[in-house]
Amino acid sequence: MPETQATERRSSRVFTRIPVQVRGKNVDGLKFRAKSQTIVINAHGGLLYLDQLLVIGAELVLINPATEEEQECRVVYLGDVSEKGTRVGVEFLSPSPHFWGVEFAQQDWLTGAPPTSPN
Repeated sequence: MPETQATERRSSRVFTRIPVQVRGKNVDGLKFRAKSQTIVINAHGGLLYLDQLLVIGAELVLINPATEEEQECRVVYLGDVSEKGTRVGVEFLSPSPHFWGVEFAQQDWLTGAPPTSPN
């Protein structure tokens, strides 16, 4: 991934493993439901392992088993294959900053000056 994309991120990334369930159709048009885990998450989507053949633009539904919340997303990246599956980057179709159950720092908090004391 080029460095310019890393500096243009809309939200901070968190490297964490969160179990998820994924529903969708693979390249053959067959419906699937799979258990997975995240590699990286942010307020707009995430990167996870999946053992299905997919194409860029495929629509999936992620289910957070802890909250049973569902979130529609689209495949935006297909990466390396490992014993855990293919690294699949997904982007939420509508903003859902609380889907993962993690609070994300806003970009200006990360680059701004430290707050001054009220005294």
